[in-house]
Amino acid sequence: MISLKNVTLRRGAKVILDMASATINPGEKVGLVGRNGAGKSTLFALLNGSLHEDGGECLMPGWRLAQVSQDMPESRDSATDFVIAGDTRLMDAQDEVKLAESCGDGERMAHAYTALHDAGSHDARARAQALILGLGFRSTELEQPVSSFSGGWRMRLQLARALMCPSDLLLLDEPTNHLDLDALVWLEGWLQRYPGTLLVISHDREFLDAVTRVTLHIENAQLRRYGGNYSRFEEMRAEALTQQQQAYARQQDKIAHLQKFIDRFKAKATKARQAQSRVKALERMEKIAPVLAEAEFTFEFTEPNTLPNPMLSMQDVSCGYPGAGVLPLDNDSLSGRSKPEPVVVVSQLNRSVLAGQRIGILGANGQGKSTVVKTIAHVLAPLGGKLIEGKGLRIGYFAQQELDVLRSQDTPLEHLIRLARETEQAGALIGQLTREQDLRTFLGSFNFTGDQVKQAVGSMSGGEKARLVLAMLVWQRPNLLLLDEPTNHLDLATREALSVALNEFEGTVMLVSHDRALLRAVCDEFWLVSEGSVQPFDGDLEDYQRYLIDQARRRREAIRPVPQHSQTPESPANPANPTSKPARSNNRTQAMKKELAQLDDRLQTLGHQKASLEETLSGASLSVDQATELSQRFEQIALELQQAEERWLELSAELET
Repeated sequence: MISLKNVTLRRGAKVILDMASATINPGEKVGLVGRNGAGKSTLFALLNGSLHEDGGECLMPGWRLAQVSQDMPESRDSATDFVIAGDTRLMDAQDEVKLAESCGDGERMAHAYTALHDAGSHDARARAQALILGLGFRSTELEQPVSSFSGGWRMRLQLARALMCPSDLLLLDEPTNHLDLDALVWLEGWLQRYPGTLLVISHDREFLDAVTRVTLHIENAQLRRYGGNYSRFEEMRAEALTQQQQAYARQQDKIAHLQKFIDRFKAKATKARQAQSRVKALERMEKIAPVLAEAEFTFEFTEPNTLPNPMLSMQDVSCGYPGAGVLPLDNDSLSGRSKPEPVVVVSQLNRSVLAGQRIGILGANGQGKSTVVKTIAHVLAPLGGKLIEGKGLRIGYFAQQELDVLRSQDTPLEHLIRLARETEQAGALIGQLTREQDLRTFLGSFNFTGDQVKQAVGSMSGGEKARLVLAMLVWQRPNLLLLDEPTNHLDLATREALSVALNEFEGTVMLVSHDRALLRAVCDEFWLVSEGSVQPFDGDLEDYQRYLIDQARRRREAIRPVPQHSQTPESPANPANPTSKPARSNNRTQAMKKELAQLDDRLQTLGHQKASLEETLSGASLSVDQATELSQRFEQIALELQQAEERWLELSAELET
């Protein structure tokens, strides 16, 4: 086992661990958690031998170690060969075969070939390609050179290479950062089957819950071991905090604030499965309120000045990129060349976005989630159709790559000064003597203090850049938030703060994220971007996970040779087989599904009627009699809507059971 006994560990002048002790047993899957800067990656460096303890003992068994290299590979090797090279045992065996052959030693050659077979040379290529495909690559990319891929995909290859390496101890530092949901689900399954000892650093709570069974928490230069996954750790830590009366007293105001929005949003359910997921997420926040209240970093979005309804309408919109290549700048080189054809990623998009909606956008990498968001955010122009905005629409956009909206040479203060000049509500304040101090104070609420406000963005960490983008979003006072992977570089405490802020936000949220905890806590409905279209996804994240598994199975079956005898009409896989499972639906199930469909239509009609009456009551000049009549009608529709929602929830629960 790994044993840390009274270990002191420093990085420069900073003490990372101070007389800390912990043990990790063989085969345990451990989540290493703590705030950014607490020393998680430094502890990894101690375990892999890059650093040595300054005091105490770090006892490591003679285990084979694997971890993801942080170097960006520039290899011309194919993706498959690059990953195979991660199998150090196989590489050593191949080297021994070459040496044995070169010296002509028959006995040594026999031993070398036996070792090569034992190292799995016969199926190494298949094992490597299974890892590559599992992490989201297409079969056509297996033989492409590593250097032809973008940075995020190269890091996936580094992850596959680490998984390929035979190991007793696997260290993974933020392995989910470059993964979409389907690759993430695949990785969870792989790690659950991994027979060795696993230590993983991650800010994805659902990933930690699925993979780990022990949590090691770094706080105040100490290590504390908890038996359980991340959710259980939160609960146990919350129980410990509530026993500290002085801390508990300071937390009461924040807990009450959390409870207020928990109660508020539990009552806003309009879709059964999605709403139930959200209620469960809020219940979890209720249980761990002391932990959330203890967090140093919290923020909130200012109430929007206006809430246009609809926010925007997309009519036959095509999303994509203006050209497949780069046009030369000089006129002479243009002669004889045609303009690059536009690349359409998503077409015939017909959707409306209403005030107050919470939309999660699902889909595999490369399907067009970010392209749709960029089109709505005006980063990309529509290639066709109409994008009609509501009057007073104000968009706040969080780009997946922070530097898409940040300037690396500028400081946080310069970013905010520029933004303030561009923002209507701040225009009149520019030039006042207190302006810079006001901006410094605002940045301080996002943990940019002292000289940090004058640090160049290019030298900041990913988490600091993400916090700056959040600060700029809040400053703009948007009524529509477009968030593309906002949690990639946020620690768990900041993710919880973002979840709370989004739940309290009065406007509309459109969210792309692989953080399932955030999607559950924030979103009431989902859109699925797939195969060039955007469609509503009628289900929750469990349904989406089953959808991904089913899609993967279909892809495997499509490329797998089918034995001729399986083509008989009696085959259980034959959809025409009258005994197959989909055909066994009783009358009660059919009746419930029919009633649910009718309720869906009724809810949509009532929702439109209610919104129309709200607009009439708030915007028109009405007589007393007219206002009274419309108010009574509004109350009647609201009651009918509530009754229909309750029946929808009841039927859905019964149908799922």
